[in-house]
Amino acid sequence: MTNKPEILLIYTGGTIGMVKDYESNALKAFDFNHLFDKIPELKQLNCNVESVSFEEPMDSSNMNTDYWVDILEIIEENYHKKDGFVVLTGSDTMSYTSSAISFMIENLSKPVIFTGSQLPIGDLRTDAKENLITAIQIAAAKNNDNEPIVTEVGLYFEYKLYRANRTTKINAEQFEAFASANYPPIAESGVHLKFENHLLLKPDKNKKTLFRKKLVNDIVILKLFPSITKEVVMAILEIQNLKGVVLETYGSGNAPTNLWFLSLLKNAIDRGIHIVDVTQCVGGSVILGQYDTSVKLKQLNLINGKDITTESAIAKLMYLLGEKIAPESFKNVFETSLRGEMS
Repeated sequence: MTNKPEILLIYTGGTIGMVKDYESNALKAFDFNHLFDKIPELKQLNCNVESVSFEEPMDSSNMNTDYWVDILEIIEENYHKKDGFVVLTGSDTMSYTSSAISFMIENLSKPVIFTGSQLPIGDLRTDAKENLITAIQIAAAKNNDNEPIVTEVGLYFEYKLYRANRTTKINAEQFEAFASANYPPIAESGVHLKFENHLLLKPDKNKKTLFRKKLVNDIVILKLFPSITKEVVMAILEIQNLKGVVLETYGSGNAPTNLWFLSLLKNAIDRGIHIVDVTQCVGGSVILGQYDTSVKLKQLNLINGKDITTESAIAKLMYLLGEKIAPESFKNVFETSLRGEMS
């Protein structure tokens, strides 16, 4: 008889960990030490669950790189003691956070599953119970060789497990809050929990798992819109200490052909600023040179973000800047899929 999988639940904050005080009607943070009292169904799971919480639960709107390192350090400290990890965080910035963690762990060999909810755990119609129970089940799932089925950072919400660094939050009101337009779900929960094994990342068993904690956040998102002015673009590209830009372009990577615009981009690149071209569209890919309006961008040697999400591009840029990649190699490294984040 095999031992039950050991799962660590990491609560950072967010709606899923809130309960309603019925006297005041206010939401307050839930004590995860009483998790089994609140969700007795967890006792039916074939695993042992231990929980750890941030000292002060935080709204995910306050999420930043320091908290990402805090999450990573909890995983690192428990990596050899636990079989899987479930991270509970607010859904608003969950795609950013889970994408960042995916880059910060190199050669991950265990499941790290992010989840949350749209309604608090104590609400009558809550989605928290299903999301939490299934996320734990996924983190504990083993194959016939007693090895974890999922060995990547996933995001589970409303019956679907996605590769975390492919996700975007698309709805603030529906239970189906996330989408992954450019990569199918890697598992679905119905009557059975069905994993798409051919879509899952596999670790290199000859390599160690490495935890990377250096992130550089001197970056910006520049979203194009019709009639964007020279003054606005100049003000953004001339931010002091700026090191990277995620440029949200139209369609398949298209941008204005005004000489002032191209000149400002060239000047920024000449100053060593890395500019990544990503599409504003939810689905699809940047294809530089497909239209005249992106030929000049290709000539400027912009980094082609292909079908990466903005959230993932931000996380990848922070990570690679922290790794101090040689300037002449940076474009090539960014355009290479490191954690399955781009096709």
